Amino acid sequence: MSSASTLNLANVPKELLLILEILKNKNNEDIHNLKSELFRGIDWDLFIKLSKHHRIYPILYKNLKKFNSDLIPPYVYKFLSVEYKRNTFKMLHLCAEIEYINKCFSEADIQLLFLKGPIIAHSVYGDISLRTSSDIDFLIPLSQLENAEALLANQGYIKDDYIKTVLNDWKWRHHHVTYFHPEKKIKLEIHWRLNPGPGNEPSFEELWRRKAKSNLFDAPTFFLGSEDLFLFLVSHGARHGWSRLRWLYDIHLMLELEINWQTTSTLLKKYQFHNLGAQALVLTSELLCSKVTNDMSLVSNHFRSKTLANDAIFYLERMVNLHTDPVPDDVSRYHSQHLFSLMTIRRKAVFLLSILHPYPEDVDVLPLPKKLHFLYFPLRPFIWIWKRTRKHALS
Repeated sequence: MSSASTLNLANVPKELLLILEILKNKNNEDIHNLKSELFRGIDWDLFIKLSKHHRIYPILYKNLKKFNSDLIPPYVYKFLSVEYKRNTFKMLHLCAEIEYINKCFSEADIQLLFLKGPIIAHSVYGDISLRTSSDIDFLIPLSQLENAEALLANQGYIKDDYIKTVLNDWKWRHHHVTYFHPEKKIKLEIHWRLNPGPGNEPSFEELWRRKAKSNLFDAPTFFLGSEDLFLFLVSHGARHGWSRLRWLYDIHLMLELEINWQTTSTLLKKYQFHNLGAQALVLTSELLCSKVTNDMSLVSNHFRSKTLANDAIFYLERMVNLHTDPVPDDVSRYHSQHLFSLMTIRRKAVFLLSILHPYPEDVDVLPLPKKLHFLYFPLRPFIWIWKRTRKHALS
């Protein structure tokens, strides 16, 4: 890492620093030029765990497969090879289901935009085997959600009905619902928003007008246009603290594509994500040596970019998994504070106002008939005080 780096990497494991160097050096000649001291004292079991945690083992395998060196134990090569092949089969399996789902939705006249998975791997990485994906994510109009759910149920998908709601807050507090096929072993996430609310974001109609067509399949299959995809990947990665390098590597590769940075900057500012775009560009330029051109300065120039980028290093100093409960208390506290710090003043105001809206937990505290749920608005402050008092009493 350059001595001029603005990021504090002192507490980042040396195994992860080595992974970053391998990710940066994608040409065979560059790999051979890696300094031998980078390999000294490496805990290779931790190296393997980190490669799995950050979901970047396919890229590591691609970059290292011609690097026959005694510096790396054979079992590490073997692990990367096995996982690469397993991921390739997984992505092919998902491709088949994407093609089928796309056909079913098209016949039902339901528009959908794929958000991640093999289509993004093909478009951004140029090869579906180089990116991992555990499920299929797609976006549809909220008005079509009921029809989509009925369609999936007919196809054998089972809904993970985990969302609790009061006064229809699910429409903006949540952004997707999950389905699982017990025989195909495939998970689907149907999105009606790009991100959970509150907050403004592009409508489905806007995204559909700017959509891109994938050439991975014969039938017309659509995903987000480049500028919208950048906004989505930036907001998604930032919301998770960039706790997996795969999300940052997505951005790294996107910078090599043709993107209208004027349009991208306008979108980021309009939807209050400009600071997140700037944070992502600082992280990729310093951790992965991404080339940030003058055109990209429209996005990268933000007074908080370096501070927000340094705040994200917390997630690289440890293996943070925000999807597996229980999340450690110190991580949970830091993440809550970090998410709030990422918000613009306008987004903070909207978020604080949203707290005044009743939560499903309020129904558990004080059950009321559904026709009286409107009373949760004036009762909300009292319920909040009661819950805080009870929490302190039990601690």
